[in-house]
Amino acid sequence: MAGGRLQTTAINSLLKGGRGSDCFSKLLGSRQQQRSIAAKPKTFDTAAVAHTDSSSSADADAAYPKQSDFPHHHHHDAVDSGGVPTSGISRPLSEILKELNKKVPDSLISARTEPNGFSVKYIPWHIVNRILNLHAPEWSGEVRSITYSADGKSVSVIYRVTLYGTDAEIYRESTGTASVGEPGYGDAVQKAEAMAFRRACARFGLGLHLYHEDTL
Repeated sequence: MAGGRLQTTAINSLLKGGRGSDCFSKLLGSRQQQRSIAAKPKTFDTAAVAHTDSSSSADADAAYPKQSDFPHHHHHDAVDSGGVPTSGISRPLSEILKELNKKVPDSLISARTEPNGFSVKYIPWHIVNRILNLHAPEWSGEVRSITYSADGKSVSVIYRVTLYGTDAEIYRESTGTASVGEPGYGDAVQKAEAMAFRRACARFGLGLHLYHEDTL
């Protein structure tokens, strides 16, 4: 219970813009970038993790930082996790997946209009990055391939995200595609990588409700 109170206090401090607080110092400690896991089952049944879309918006808002707390600049490495405060707690994989499956607050969701006129909701990559840092601080990401179309008009990226729990590890991969020369910020590879990253995280349940909420 003391650890839970400390985590809540630390997160509240982050939301208020506090820096260098004693709570975070106690909570984070000296984070190890690389660690060995004693027993790592080769597979993990994500279906066994309860989907928690029914979480109230009040609980969800308390669990995640607000939109204004996130940086609005972009990095070349779309999923650089360095220097970002995390919960600092390594947990069993089932607990990590349970947190990632919670509904993301509407305040953290963006929307864009597709060429066909449809509006599509999505979670910006930097928000997804922060959520992973909060609930799965030992995660890692890797670009598996970058492939250009035969006519050179588009590029596709395959991205892998791996989660590490105290009892197991699991990874998911997905693809992202972007048009070369498309207007807007960033080049085609950056856009394709960000899309692949978001989709790979959705395979763990993060933001997955956005893909089917209109059919519920």
